Amino acid sequence: MGCCGSKPLTASDIDGKQETILGKPLEDIKKLYSFEGELGKGNFGTTYLCKENSTGKSYACKSILKRTLSSEEEKEAVKTEIQIMDHVSGEPNIVQIKGSYEDKNSIHIVMEFCGGGELFDKIDALVKSHSYYSEKDAAGIFRSIVNAVKICHSLDVVHRDLKPENFLFSSKDENAMLKAIDFGCSVYIKEGQTLERIVGSKYYIAPEVLEESYGKEIDIWSAGVILYILLSGLKLNTLRCVLLCNCVYSCIVDAEIKEGRLDFESQPWPLITFKAKHLIGKMLTKNPKERISAADVLEHPWMKSEAPDQPIDNVVLSRMKQFRAMNKLKKLALKVIAEGLSEEEIKGLKTMFENMDTDKNGSITYEELKTGLNRHGSKLSETEVRQLMEAADVDGNGTIDYIEFISATMQRHRLERDEHLHKAFQHFDKDNSGYITKDELEIAMKEHGMGDEANAKEIISEVDKNNDGKIDYEEFCTMMRNGNLQPQGKLLGVH
Repeated sequence: MGCCGSKPLTASDIDGKQETILGKPLEDIKKLYSFEGELGKGNFGTTYLCKENSTGKSYACKSILKRTLSSEEEKEAVKTEIQIMDHVSGEPNIVQIKGSYEDKNSIHIVMEFCGGGELFDKIDALVKSHSYYSEKDAAGIFRSIVNAVKICHSLDVVHRDLKPENFLFSSKDENAMLKAIDFGCSVYIKEGQTLERIVGSKYYIAPEVLEESYGKEIDIWSAGVILYILLSGLKLNTLRCVLLCNCVYSCIVDAEIKEGRLDFESQPWPLITFKAKHLIGKMLTKNPKERISAADVLEHPWMKSEAPDQPIDNVVLSRMKQFRAMNKLKKLALKVIAEGLSEEEIKGLKTMFENMDTDKNGSITYEELKTGLNRHGSKLSETEVRQLMEAADVDGNGTIDYIEFISATMQRHRLERDEHLHKAFQHFDKDNSGYITKDELEIAMKEHGMGDEANAKEIISEVDKNNDGKIDYEEFCTMMRNGNLQPQGKLLGVH
């Protein structure tokens, strides 16, 4: 029987994994959170403001009634949304997921509460406060949007529903961060794969989506439409009328664009700089193969001159650099945690690994790593690539295997989960004494080809804060949750 209510749930259903969509025990979310009001409603769920009972902290909760998920495809889409949010969470310009829960009626996705309002509201406020709205204002906002796209593409995710309504500011502060909030249409995409399902919002949809054969490039088109809105509304009191009049649809998603012609003659385009119009043209190129990438948008002269020049590392590269800067115990603990993660938890990282492992032999060579990072927009020297390779190659065999790749690129926020930390600690604490001794650490490191007695002694002295010669669970958790600990005088990180 399905989840639509034709079969009453029993106590065993609640305690076990029967009748669930997410594949984990049902939970009463109201024991954890208090719901305070509706924030918004979409096609597949309602978002509420809620407070965590234990901390009083505010969150947003997207609740999806299970009876509305009538097909297996719709159930899988919800699972994918949660997986992708977890995959991209913790990165700039992306809303942070707190957790996912399922009760007998609904699936709940609890995430960071972005209380700063929608994109249009911010622009309205800018117009009112400055009595004008400049290209520089538009460029600053647009940089955040494109960075969110770049992060998704770096992690082999295509968003598929970019529009102003899917971006919120984190707070009402003047310098609040703009964040992508909705991943309900997002999917993982493998290198060379094409998608077919028509999804998205009609004002922002790329031409090739209608032809039912498309890739990541559709997000660039949608972002280009948003930039068109940001600039064409310069002289308006509100940009909402652009949508209400169907102005964007008639000016952009029409035969003129499909034929490769852009009309920059009408107001306010004669007042807009050539650089801005050039960027829009590069993003709204009909042939997706010729369309500019997210990384190149951020490097475009208009973005560089009008917005702050703050280069951001490719996400995969950034995570590998963090991994390189860790001490060997933390690397080994991450490997233990990675080995225990479910297929669902690492689905996105598996796609990334498969995209880099071009010969499909189950390991990544130096050349494959260099090619993969270059494809994602990094510009590293051969020395830097080799340093990352050596850092991720925990067992020192000259290649990065699947678990090593997961260890080096998995989200750091997962380390905060007590069950993962406890399991990793137990892996080292062989005699269950509640401590990791030098001998136990030395044995574990030798098993994985990571070091010798001197390395173990050095790590113990670094992590052992109470100087009793061993590492207790609290000291272990502090090391795992803190920044990049490494023995003094032996910095393993990237300067």
